[in-house]
Amino acid sequence: MKRTLLLAITLFASILSRAALVDTATISSLSMHKTIKCVIITPDAYKNKQSRFPVVYLLHGYSDRYSSWIRQVPAIKGYADQMQLIIVCPDGGFSSWYFDSPIDSSYKYDTHVSVEVVGYVDAHYRTLADRGHRAITGLSMGGHGALYLALRHPGVFGAAGSMSGGVDLRPFPDEWDIAKRIGDAKTYSRNWERMSVAGMVGLNPSQAPAMMIECGTDDFFYKVNLQLHYKLLELKIPHDYIERPGKHTWGYWGNAIEYQLLFFKKYFDKQVHTK
Repeated sequence: MKRTLLLAITLFASILSRAALVDTATISSLSMHKTIKCVIITPDAYKNKQSRFPVVYLLHGYSDRYSSWIRQVPAIKGYADQMQLIIVCPDGGFSSWYFDSPIDSSYKYDTHVSVEVVGYVDAHYRTLADRGHRAITGLSMGGHGALYLALRHPGVFGAAGSMSGGVDLRPFPDEWDIAKRIGDAKTYSRNWERMSVAGMVGLNPSQAPAMMIECGTDDFFYKVNLQLHYKLLELKIPHDYIERPGKHTWGYWGNAIEYQLLFFKKYFDKQVHTK
């Protein structure tokens, strides 16, 4: 009995010693003149001081915050270990939609994530600091944000994903504070067109990131995701598309994130480090 207990304790201690490390960083945002927190998960293999790692930026949804992913889906720590990558969860504010707002200069979350957070992570962690080893994904508002930022910054992110993303803003003119970020849909209709992922994907198809898009068939964003899939097919832009039964819930995203990370892992494995 004592031997069995000792073996169990030893095994538990061994598992704990191999666990991914979760840090909370405080990043200075020069663009918004404040400090903003961010969760950074490093895999157990990070203890090898000679190794560098690819990075996945994981965005939260409307009304959530930087800590939402690690609280709601703690399994992402295990995925960081299994796939040997760094996972970064920036804060996108309550309702930024990850824009540099054209009507409110206090909202510059495009710059914050794509410049300030990426710059901080590359400066303070042993990353593979090139687009071929940098991916971005997210849920809902963060799903739109991830594709938007990857399309806006093709030199920064080589791969992008979306889970239940609001990938076309135009059908939702009165929802989720979008109008507060880019103006009302009637007066600022051009913003709603050019700042929606659905309106951006055809502009520079040769620079499109490797993409994985998915949405539950019972989700209120299902129709716009399906339409985006058809548009990408029409434009002959390569992408992976998944739909399965599911709603706009953490249960769905907790299942989806593993497939997103596997997609990125395969993408990273094909790349050559350029620096």
